[in-house]
Amino acid sequence: MKRILTKLIAVVMVCGSLHGLAQNDSVTLYFDTKELPNLIYCLPAPPDTIGEDFAHDIMRYMWGKTQRNDAARTAIAVRDAVWSFDALMDELSVPFGLKISKEGTPEIYKLVVNSLSTIDQMRVEPKAYYMRKRPFVRFQEHMYTVYEEADLRNEGSYPSGHSQRGYAGALLLSEVNPDNANAIMARGYMYGESRVIVGAHWQSDVDASRLGGSIGLARLHTSPEFLAQLAKAQDEFKRLTGKMSPADDASQFVNLADAVPLAILEIRYHSTYNFVGTRIDGYQEPVALMTRRAADSLRAVSEDLLKMGYRLKIYDAYRPQCAVDHFMRWAADITDTLMKPYFYPDVPRDKLFELEYIMEKSGHTRGSTVDLTLFDMRTEKEVDMGGTFDWFGSESHPDFCGNPNTGQYTGDNSSSPAGRSITKEQFDNRMILRDAMLRHGFKPLGSEWWHFTLKDEPFPNTYFTFPVKTLE
Repeated sequence: MKRILTKLIAVVMVCGSLHGLAQNDSVTLYFDTKELPNLIYCLPAPPDTIGEDFAHDIMRYMWGKTQRNDAARTAIAVRDAVWSFDALMDELSVPFGLKISKEGTPEIYKLVVNSLSTIDQMRVEPKAYYMRKRPFVRFQEHMYTVYEEADLRNEGSYPSGHSQRGYAGALLLSEVNPDNANAIMARGYMYGESRVIVGAHWQSDVDASRLGGSIGLARLHTSPEFLAQLAKAQDEFKRLTGKMSPADDASQFVNLADAVPLAILEIRYHSTYNFVGTRIDGYQEPVALMTRRAADSLRAVSEDLLKMGYRLKIYDAYRPQCAVDHFMRWAADITDTLMKPYFYPDVPRDKLFELEYIMEKSGHTRGSTVDLTLFDMRTEKEVDMGGTFDWFGSESHPDFCGNPNTGQYTGDNSSSPAGRSITKEQFDNRMILRDAMLRHGFKPLGSEWWHFTLKDEPFPNTYFTFPVKTLE
């Protein structure tokens, strides 16, 4: 008997999975069945046919039949009986506050379909395991939605697939629009009650399914792919409803690795080798982002310098405001001198604000500024600029030991408190980078030879807040 039951479960699971995927042939599951919690072990068994719990099921079945006298409620229950993602999203769109569709809200639609398709798998095994008779079968009565009877008569009643899907869908959309969570969850709860009203399920089936949906969604939160899609859906909702702050919108930014493919990335603030000595807030991945306009100009710089035998090496580009805030907190702690010998040996720790090495706002946060140097393709080494990136001191100024406007080397190192100097070759190397950047629309900074901002930057007054990570 056990062997037969095992085979039956396997067959039903395959059929159930095919039924779910047939609705959308582009579904991506975040987990397969074996990776999901097994509801046979997570949920209590359905009530026996004797006892108070089953008596309550019978009373609720009778209650459901009385609800059929309410034409409006019955119409809702009939709509809720339709087993399709589009039908569910039509119903939840009302409390959600935005029409959900494949064309109009592609990221939200993808999130719902992929998530619920994954969670749907969890209902199949317990249905086959318990094979609980449905109420209309036990009482030998017709369902209100008679057309469902042929498909449901030989399918287990526990748990309810509709109720699990409706409740999990409501939980999911509440994460996308938390301001409407009360209304969304109330509709998701009603979705399960509809299955009692039409006579498809017992109340205990519905109750267990809500818990099953919650368990499934909790599992999804361990999937990086799910979390990434959730973030896309949330951004899409904010954008379409006008709730997204302009500072949160990365839609006009690109990955420099794509825009300038031959550039070398050494994102210092994603590492510990920087003037703070730790990874900086907001740098989630070692990537570089810029506005599309700035990236196009930087690609022209790259192509220009390639003819001269150089590649670009990027230290930093877009910098989120939270990173600037991190710098501010660090600068306020004058006891932290971990990286002082490497980046600011001549600058008093308590003078960083006064000397404007650290400021509340940064041009990097507007998305069109880049810190970079040159890489010599012949020697396969970084070009010697006579000083390291992020060195706090006059030695980093473009006019140190020369005139950047004429390109003339003077050797004047009088501004260096320690008498440091750079050679003519090092000064000329700085000029090669500077001239190429200026030719393609960038402007320099008077205190850092590596720092350039697009003159015609598209967001001169917006300080962005989204994190540094690969854009999709």
